[in-house]
Formats: sequence, C-alpha cells, structure tokens
Amino acid sequence: MTTTSLPLDTDRAALLARLAEPCVYDLAVIGGGATGLGVALDAVARGFKVVLLESHDFAKGTSSRATKLVHGGVRYLAQGNIALVREALHERTTLLRNAPHLAQRLAFVMPSYRLLDTPFYGAGLKMYDALAGKAGLGATEFLSRDKTVSLLPTARTQGLKGGVKYWDGQFDDARLALALARTAAAKGALLVNYCPAKELLHEDGKVTGVVCEDSETGTVYRVHAKCVVNATGPWVDLFRQLDGKALGREVKPMVAPSQGVHVVVDREFLPTDHALLIPKTADGRVLFAVPWLGKVILGTTDTPRNDLAREPLPFPEEVDFILSEAGKYLVRQPTRNDVRSVWVGLRPLVKPQDDDGENTKKISREHTVMSSRSGLVTVTGGKWTTYRAMAEDVLRECFATGQLPERAGGVTVNLPLVGAPAGGTPAVNPGLKGMNAPQGLHSYGTEATAVAALPGADLWLTEGLSEAMVRFAVRHEYARSVEDVLARRSRLLFLDAQRAVAIAPRVAALIEEELGRDAGLTAFQSLARQYLPQGQ
Repeated sequence: MTTTSLPLDTDRAALLARLAEPCVYDLAVIGGGATGLGVALDAVARGFKVVLLESHDFAKGTSSRATKLVHGGVRYLAQGNIALVREALHERTTLLRNAPHLAQRLAFVMPSYRLLDTPFYGAGLKMYDALAGKAGLGATEFLSRDKTVSLLPTARTQGLKGGVKYWDGQFDDARLALALARTAAAKGALLVNYCPAKELLHEDGKVTGVVCEDSETGTVYRVHAKCVVNATGPWVDLFRQLDGKALGREVKPMVAPSQGVHVVVDREFLPTDHALLIPKTADGRVLFAVPWLGKVILGTTDTPRNDLAREPLPFPEEVDFILSEAGKYLVRQPTRNDVRSVWVGLRPLVKPQDDDGENTKKISREHTVMSSRSGLVTVTGGKWTTYRAMAEDVLRECFATGQLPERAGGVTVNLPLVGAPAGGTPAVNPGLKGMNAPQGLHSYGTEATAVAALPGADLWLTEGLSEAMVRFAVRHEYARSVEDVLARRSRLLFLDAQRAVAIAPRVAALIEEELGRDAGLTAFQSLARQYLPQGQ
C-alpha cells in the first residue's frame, strides 16, 4: 500500500471556516508536535472526529530539534530499562517502514580506546540485537583497528584498539511531523497551526472544549469536544494549571525541562555514511557525530533549565563542551568558526513527586499519560521513536475515563504516511537516497512528481530547495512564513544558518506572491542569528 493521491490543499481560509462550524468533536488535541500529531492520526484512523490546534507551527518546539535518531536507546539498556528499550526497538522498525522516504537505518561505530571497551560495549549491543529480534536492522559486529579506521576515516587513531558497529535509524523529524499532520488531514482530521489554545471550557466540573485564537486575524473560536488531550510537551503544566484553576485546585508541575544542544559542521569532519558514538564523555554523557542531510551533527548536551523559552539559546559552555569533546575523537578539532548552525531543544522530562528536577539524567525518559478530575488527558515525556505507542496509550486513557467509546487499536502499525513509496522496508531500500544525502526532490517520496509540476521546479534557490518546493510548502504543507519554509519544510536553518539568511529574501518574495501577505522576513533574519554560534 502507498499514498499516491494528489496532495490536499492547506488553504488557511478553508481550514478556519471548518473550525468556525458548529460541531462537537470526539477529540480535541492541544499541541502539534510528534505526540499530539500521533494522537490525532491514531484517533482519526479509528474513525473519531478530530481537531488539533497548534500555537505556532507544527513541530516548532522540541519535535524539530531532536538528534535525528530513531533508536531503541542504548543508554537505557545500560540503565536496565529493558521494557523501554524493547518497545522503542519495535516502534523504530514501524516508523522506518511507514515513512521510508523520511526515516532509514544508519550504522553507528563505537571506537574503542581501551582494550576492554570492545567486549564490554559489544556484549551490550548484542543484547540490543536480541531484544530487537526480527525487528533488528542489522547485526552488531566487532571491528579490528583497521576496519574501524576504514569506516571512520577521520577518527583519532592514537590509542585506537578497535570498535563495535551496530545499527539504529535516523530521520527528518520536522518533515516526519508534517507527514503525520498531512496523513491525519487526508483521513479527515482538522489541523490548524498558528491557532493557540487560550482557555479550557468546563461544564459541571468537566472539560468540554477549548477556546482558541487565530494568531493572524485575532478571531476567537470555541471548540467543543467530548475529550481534550493536552499534548504540549514541555508546556503541559500550563494547561494542567488552567484546568486546576477552573476547578479550584492547585496543580504541582510534573515537567523538569532539560536542554539539548546540537552543533552542525561540514561533512569533511566525518566524510562517511557511518555515525560515530562515544558512550561516555568526560562528564559521563553520550556524544554523537551523525551524518545528516549533507552535514554532520555533533551533540548532545543534557542541561537542566527552569524556563520554557520557545527559542532557547545554548549556554556558551555547552557549545564549547561539544567542540572540545569532538576534538578528542576526530583528527581535526572543530572550532566555532567551523560551526554552520546551532540549535537547542527542550526535553519534557517527567519528574517524580517531590523531586527538585536538578539532575535530568535520573529523571524518567518514559512517557506519562494521566487524566485530571475534569477529564483533561495529559501526555508528556517519551521520545520521537515511540510517538505511535504513546498515542495508543493516550487513547486507552480516553477510553478508560469513559470519554470516548472504545475502538480497536493497532490501526497505525501498517499505515504508510503521506509520500511513502511502495515496498519500503526498514532495512534496505535501494531506490531511496540515505538521510545523509542533501535534501532534494527525493525527500518528497511519491509526491516528487507533484512538486516537479509546480512553477519554478528548475529554479534552484540553493542546493535542495527550488522555487517549486517553496510553493508546495505554502499550498500543501501549511507553511505561512519564511521560518516555516527554511526551518521545517526545508531544514536549511538547522544545517547552514548563514546560507538560510542569504536566500531568505527570495523565499519571502515567493511566499508573499502565493499568500498576498507579509512572510516574516525580518523576524526570520533576527531568528537566524540565534542559530549562529556566538563570536561569528
């Protein structure tokens, strides 16, 4: 099975007209990140009437700022969390199968600089394979010193003893989120970005809907629903507190935000299709060097934060730490002048009751689903890889609280997302370029023909982005601004911030031609400066 129908239009006036219609939805979802979009898709695929409201753009927050890995969680295995790893490994395979144009397998090499590292980590990774079973992507291999060098040609050779190679996956997180949104819309769900929820509606102590406001016009809408899901990631406590206030109850925060910083450099630092993994850096954290869309991602950090900034900035020491640690394992030390982009994501870690949230390494990476006395269902925590399983857990909670009639699950296990080519397999698909190749027409899967048919298909703004792609983003992918196009439809802002700034005026002109309104060029130029390391 594959999705081959013509792409739906995402005309905003039509979406808002639907939102204004008198209607009681089965499910209203607040939050258009991975979790909320997964819930919306699962619910509409089971036949429920669904609306989803996103305050900014889909995946604007955490869901576009991941390390781009679809993984079972090797470090969780070391912590003994077998159940979490097993679930994630199987969800990994499902994700890769349903969106092979946006998620594919990736080989990791863990170089060993101590004699015992290879057998120690290799044994753990063999267990990783065993937990995956038939869902495995490839067998773990013990590598000689020479083989390790051949796979990681720019790894430091001094003291190198050998290595271990294992398999996980990688993906384009923002475009996968978009594919979830568009697949849900194709099945009848109403999804509206730039339409923040402002209040919760209550009746007789029960939550009955949401008051939202179109950010562009200021028009207010009252959306009624049998069940409301709070899937706002790091921001879930804001709506839990609104709910509690309406009921005269105090609500304790459940999220302890953690900040992850990622640094992007050119492929010359790691000119290979293999990722480098250092399982234990100077402070005990994991360090990745991952080839992605023509660049290399270095990261990541894990630093507690006390605020919920929409565009969190890296702490200077975090960038220095990543560059310094990378230099210990690469032939050439990357410097700030080598950095093409820096991005920061907030992780919504769930803290135990009475926990002060200071040590984020000890806080749960698992997701939490809970419902309040009013019936507000909240979901947070977890990770991208398990978004689909999280959605099923949310619907189970909706059923358990009696807000929705129970319907059989498993409907998204074999549900190809928009653009998924026929016959895609999670392990090998020779017809697809890898996620380490620069973006291009291949990134659209079966929709490549529709993109190529638009005006400007042969007019390239930069490598991997044509005028036609900008038009497609506006007409069929909910894009409203330069940021939407250059940060999440194209990933250029995350790959090369200076290049994104250079082409932004041409992108703005195309968007304004399509929409007849301001495209936010000035705001984007200001934002893009935050993606450049301090000192550039």
